[in-house]
Amino acid sequence: MQDLRITFIQANQLWEDKAANLAHYEELLKSVSETDLVLLPEMFQTGFSMNTKELAEKMEDSHSIFWLKQQAKEKNAAFYTSLIIEEHGNYFNRGIFAEPDGTITYYDKRKLFGMAEESIHFTAGSKEVIVDYLGWKINLQICYDLRFPENIRNGEIAGKPFYDLLLYVANWPERRIHHWSTLLPARAIENQCYVAGLNRVGTDNSGLFYNGQSKLINLLGEELSNLSNSESVITYRISYHELAQLREKIPFLKDSNYRSFLN
Repeated sequence: MQDLRITFIQANQLWEDKAANLAHYEELLKSVSETDLVLLPEMFQTGFSMNTKELAEKMEDSHSIFWLKQQAKEKNAAFYTSLIIEEHGNYFNRGIFAEPDGTITYYDKRKLFGMAEESIHFTAGSKEVIVDYLGWKINLQICYDLRFPENIRNGEIAGKPFYDLLLYVANWPERRIHHWSTLLPARAIENQCYVAGLNRVGTDNSGLFYNGQSKLINLLGEELSNLSNSESVITYRISYHELAQLREKIPFLKDSNYRSFLN
């Protein structure tokens, strides 16, 4: 199994300005030459907005998804982020995993942030989504999902873990950043997987300040990243061989009977 190179685009986001945000990402991506997976913040081209009617796109003609597919093809790497999608009169904070060959997998955020009225403006997703990419099993998550470990409990089927890597793309404000920095390692330890959490920087339209602190964590809860509170474009490499060795050395997943009803 090959190593996986993950690029963190820890960026400032311009409020509800899709064109400006896409142009800004294009500038930041110019420094990225070799990678396998690129992470962009939650609601990457608008910021964390509840302005669903004005900003929503449809899957079949989404300019933003077309842009993601173009970037994935150009960089020969998958992209993961989220945006506002309208479907049958409902609005979703939808995670989009775009692969270089044009394949799109989506995940609808299941835990909606009531304090920001996300649960009023959006419809919650109903299922877990795990992508098989370059041999890695990747669990797609979005921001507030991080607080709810029951939704992504790892386990084994026929001796193989459900997934190897958790992805969180977020708009997580500085005032609660201690929770972010605590929960990401917890998810890695309890699920014996790598965790990549990509946050934004800057200030949004409501005055909330975001200080980044994007993190890559191994299954021991150790931080492998060094992003701070400014715009950053950094690529890290994670090892499946190292993951498998540590799982064999400390086989906690084998002792779990969670989701044992699955075939």
